[in-house]
Amino acid sequence: MKKFLLFSVCLLMSLATIGQSKIIYEEFSSNKLGETRQLKIQLPRDYEANTDKVYPIVVVLDANYLFEPVAGNADYFGYWEDMPESIIVGIMQGDSRYEDCDYDDTNFLPAEKGADFFEFIGLELIPYIDATFRTAQFIIAVGHDFTANFINFYLFKDPPLFNGYISLSPDPAPLMDERLPQRIPEIKTKLFYYLATGTDDIKDLMENAERMNASLKPLESDTFSYFYDNFDGATHYSLVARAIPSAMEKIFSVYRPISKQEYTDVLLKMDTSIYQYLIDKYKTIEDLFGITNVIRVNDFIAVCKASEKQKQWESLRDIATLAKKQYPDTVLGDYYLARYYEETGDPKKAMRTFQGAFDKEEVDFITVDLMLDKADKIKTDFGY
Repeated sequence: MKKFLLFSVCLLMSLATIGQSKIIYEEFSSNKLGETRQLKIQLPRDYEANTDKVYPIVVVLDANYLFEPVAGNADYFGYWEDMPESIIVGIMQGDSRYEDCDYDDTNFLPAEKGADFFEFIGLELIPYIDATFRTAQFIIAVGHDFTANFINFYLFKDPPLFNGYISLSPDPAPLMDERLPQRIPEIKTKLFYYLATGTDDIKDLMENAERMNASLKPLESDTFSYFYDNFDGATHYSLVARAIPSAMEKIFSVYRPISKQEYTDVLLKMDTSIYQYLIDKYKTIEDLFGITNVIRVNDFIAVCKASEKQKQWESLRDIATLAKKQYPDTVLGDYYLARYYEETGDPKKAMRTFQGAFDKEEVDFITVDLMLDKADKIKTDFGY
């Protein structure tokens, strides 16, 4: 009986870990800092199962309290495909955060321990993460007040170390609100920048954020995506819980599956090729985040329906052909290719295409019975 109970407990513990993200605690010995730093790393749910996949990195400063909100939101968004599954790297700072963020009193750039910490992240930590894990070439940094200011210094590297910056109620160094508007237009690579404060934030910090917003907003361009939130009623600390999901939603908006709003406001109003829109969407994902994804079934269905509504039959044919390549064992491509033949005056070919998918896997509303019913209707209508 005891052995059975022990087996049951072990089985339940094993089942509980299936499909969950993995947390790693590490002691990192830094030559730049001359000391050991504690790291907390969350690997995505499918990291060990999917050995060909690469993942963006999210570097979290102030990980003593910021790691869990960032890691939890990243895991949740990644589960629903609203952002790429990512490797979350937290740097524990605690009492060292003030020295880590130190800057010179004259040029207002990292100095002493701050300069060492700056090099630790860029020259030691990121190379170590890249060498140890399967990483994509897309990195986001997250910071709060002092550390939110600190991540800005990496914008002055050429090229910048990070692709995305999540700045939560920053405590900016002098001249930062002047330097950023001068520097950002010089950067040729794609950048994402998210800034947040709250109406009940520390007064000076809220005013600083508003000034910075006024100077950054006019810089929006094809290469600089800028987002700002001033949360009603949020304090210096409570704004964090609201800002992190908002930042992720905005930065990764292009990554998300096609939504009802995108379908209605974009696809159904397009004068250009819907097929090309789909190709461009996934090429953008690849270019921005370094990730090559198979097109989601949801997105195939959305663009096929829009092609039908818009009577873009050539787009429907091209999309269906691509779906057959990416999901050859399903009815997805066959169904929409048959629909193309139906609408372009080749009912016999449509009937045979419907019939030819009788042994394939069903997808969403596209069942084998639906395919065969459509084939039978064509056969009846045309007397084949």
